[in-house]
Amino acid sequence: MATLKTSSQTSSDVLVLGLSAKAGKLTIHPNIEHIPALARDTKKLLAILNDLGATGKVDEVTKVSFSAPRLILFTGFGTTAVSYSHETLRRAAGAATRALIGHGQADFALPITNIEEFAAVAEGIALGAYEFNEFRGSSKAEQKSPLKSATVVSSLGSTASIKTALKRAEVLGQYVGITRDLINTPPSHLTPITFTAQMKKIALSLGIKVEVLNEVQLKAKGYGGISSVGQGSANPPRLLHITYVPAKHKKRLAFVGKGITFDSGGYNLKGVVGMSDMKSDMSGAAAVVAATFAIATLKLPVAIDAYACLAENMISGEATRPSDIITILGGTTIEVLNPDAEGRLVLADGLVRAVQDGVRNGGLDGLVDVATLTGAQVIALGTRTSAVMTNNEEFRTLFLEATGISGESFWPMPLPEDLKEVLQSASADMINSNPANRNGGMLVAGLFLKEFVPESLPWLHLDIAGPALTHEAHGYTPVGGTGVTVRSLVALAELAASQN
Repeated sequence: MATLKTSSQTSSDVLVLGLSAKAGKLTIHPNIEHIPALARDTKKLLAILNDLGATGKVDEVTKVSFSAPRLILFTGFGTTAVSYSHETLRRAAGAATRALIGHGQADFALPITNIEEFAAVAEGIALGAYEFNEFRGSSKAEQKSPLKSATVVSSLGSTASIKTALKRAEVLGQYVGITRDLINTPPSHLTPITFTAQMKKIALSLGIKVEVLNEVQLKAKGYGGISSVGQGSANPPRLLHITYVPAKHKKRLAFVGKGITFDSGGYNLKGVVGMSDMKSDMSGAAAVVAATFAIATLKLPVAIDAYACLAENMISGEATRPSDIITILGGTTIEVLNPDAEGRLVLADGLVRAVQDGVRNGGLDGLVDVATLTGAQVIALGTRTSAVMTNNEEFRTLFLEATGISGESFWPMPLPEDLKEVLQSASADMINSNPANRNGGMLVAGLFLKEFVPESLPWLHLDIAGPALTHEAHGYTPVGGTGVTVRSLVALAELAASQN
């Protein structure tokens, strides 16, 4: 995690500047005439950049060896404009940070005119300073460390707002990093038990209340979804429930995350090509837990109950078979026609539990579930845009405002009532999925979950199947787990706290 600070002047021997282009003409950002060490070198640097073939396109990073500073790194902004979006600044800063692996410190002199732009640059640096090397053996010594320290250069001074923005960026970088670590950890080392143990340790260090239900307790208490998905594995399931309740909280939210630490597909076995990515099927659980940690660290006045529904979906003599009937917490019976549609089963238990706890605690202001739920999400929206479905337009509007702050891409999707007939069962209350009818699969999954949420309770379903893991680094996002949703959930809590 990079340590962040601010200054009105550059002092490091590594300097980051922006670069854009329009009609083939390069522009350096900010105007380097305001940087004393470079004031006379504008033409010289532009000539070097042209010789190197720099284009200034987004995600492009061009390194120029210099004298003072020793190294100048130009990060692409795309088409030259008067000003740039916060996400453009965030991505440019993050791309530069990823390219500075092995460097100890750097100054980031990017075009900043207000606190929001400052925060975006700081956040991009914090998110880009990440590397996952835990499982390297003999090659570990050859690996370089991420950027350790960065100075955000601006003329805004070191006000309380600036200090708050720096702290927020560091906190987001820390807990997005933890989420990425969990996703990148192989299933040989991350199981429901080890996930729970790691997160419990962090929660207790933050003073957050922890409850863990083991496989015996889950079965005895009626958590049929989590139990049935996990019963085929040698690594038993868990429900991790963490609770953050500040003294004077204005709102109360609940987060429920899908935590399948590995998904073989069960007796609907996945193909070999996609199965290796199934270590990421616990991304939702990682995100809701990490977001709660960030909210607690920032001391936001919003109470949070987070539920990680953890299981490993495997094949054995104990595994759930197609056509088995299970009972979800609360009594709804499900005919499991597709054991590879297991995420909605564990989430159903989690949603019911969250609703029950909300009633006991005087009510919830909102409920959010996060899951790598359907391949249909990837087909519909690709690998960088997640889906949001809801029973409450006002709550969705608030969440989309939060994503506007975070820069994470979400797109609203409908929940058409006519698709509910796909879930009809001749033997139980519902089926979980019909392998013979995959039309509207993302929406059908949302409709399934909607059955476990009271209509009066504002609820969001976030399907992050594509964006949770990437094989191509971009902006502030490295290869592997992305940590998507953590920042949006934090922003949602901030917005909820600001409401009357």
